[in-house]
Amino acid sequence: MNLGVLGTAGIAHHSFVPAVTKTDHEVTAIASRSDERAEQFATDHGIAQAFGSYEELLESDVDAVYLPLPNALHAEWTKRATDHGLHVLCEKPLAVNAEEAREMGDYCDQQGVTLMEAMMFRYYPRTERMVEAANELGVVRSVDAGFHSSLRRWPAGTRFDPDLGGGCLLDVGVYAIEVARLFLGEPDRVVARVADPEETGVETQVSGILAFPGGRTAQIDCSFRLQDAQYCRVEGTDGRLHANRAFSVGTDPSEFELYLPGRQALESFDSADPYALELERFAEYVETGERPRTDAREAARTLAVVDSLRKSEEIGEWVDIPRWVASSE
Repeated sequence: MNLGVLGTAGIAHHSFVPAVTKTDHEVTAIASRSDERAEQFATDHGIAQAFGSYEELLESDVDAVYLPLPNALHAEWTKRATDHGLHVLCEKPLAVNAEEAREMGDYCDQQGVTLMEAMMFRYYPRTERMVEAANELGVVRSVDAGFHSSLRRWPAGTRFDPDLGGGCLLDVGVYAIEVARLFLGEPDRVVARVADPEETGVETQVSGILAFPGGRTAQIDCSFRLQDAQYCRVEGTDGRLHANRAFSVGTDPSEFELYLPGRQALESFDSADPYALELERFAEYVETGERPRTDAREAARTLAVVDSLRKSEEIGEWVDIPRWVASSE
């Protein structure tokens, strides 16, 4: 697969493009809003073509695009890529709200192209094994998940621009919501405390409770101001499991702890590049036409929780999740 990359964001420079070299695929084109940035990126990574506009790349000879642009630009450039018949691997969050994600999914379906949200931890071997191990926990009753990022550039960049889809909920909170849904299914309602104590213009601290059928619950937490931390704890009637660095795992070896009656195990996993694994699955979905595990419908369900958490802060009470989230729609 020949890939084009729309934008020279840090995640493309430090994570995604280097990961592509570990696969059978190739980045053959890079685009930026300036010729200079595109050419420098191409030189740094040995990319054949550099374009000073995104549209030029879409008209080039690529099979698919990776889209790491600011969140508020995902919908526009996904649709534009789709208009050129290109498959799209779009960085998380897929959109800025649930309605936009659903529209993107419908648009790509109509055009007959694959759209996949780059929620890379979902394709990581440890995550897949944790889902399997949860079957040993009896009835899963609660999840506690959080992602805190102590940003070095504070407050600067697209993460702090409300017009570009900034805020910690969309940046890191979606991971905690995603893992809560992964182990508990779809919530009925949520309540949240959303704060911006430094008045940056976006939320920088969020704590929420997700209520699920049968009295099951998840507590999620995300922040731009606390010390770096990522965690996931899953509690069942017969045991529990716990993982640190639960989401942005890097390429280092990883592990999680499994606690069962009379048994405690530390399950370890060899080093692996989650971005390379994600790309390989994306290529498989494109080839087979199978709907991705992290498709627009899945993204929309997570974003519906984001929307409801924000609404809960506005009205100061519990908010029901839209009925369509729990359906197959």
